[in-house]
Amino acid sequence: MPTKLYVGNVSYRATEEDLVAKFSEAGKCLSAKIVLDTFTGQSKGFAFVEMATENDAREAIRQLNRTAIYGRGIIVSEAQPPRSRAEGRSRR
Repeated sequence: MPTKLYVGNVSYRATEEDLVAKFSEAGKCLSAKIVLDTFTGQSKGFAFVEMATENDAREAIRQLNRTAIYGRGIIVSEAQPPRSRAEGRSRR
């Protein structure tokens, strides 16, 4: 079953192809999606990578967490399920 990973501190120079190539070193990487700002189209500095299996995902975390892509140390962890927008807001 595919497993999604969160990748933080991604260099603004990195492409989705760069991430697929890097994560393929640890296992079968199915896809990578860099999150872009809606208005500017600029990278927000994080991405989601989908690995083919849970074992591939664990190996990617083990091998790639804190390694550099274009000089920036990436943070790799298992992605958390999305929260609804209402959950993220505090009421005062």
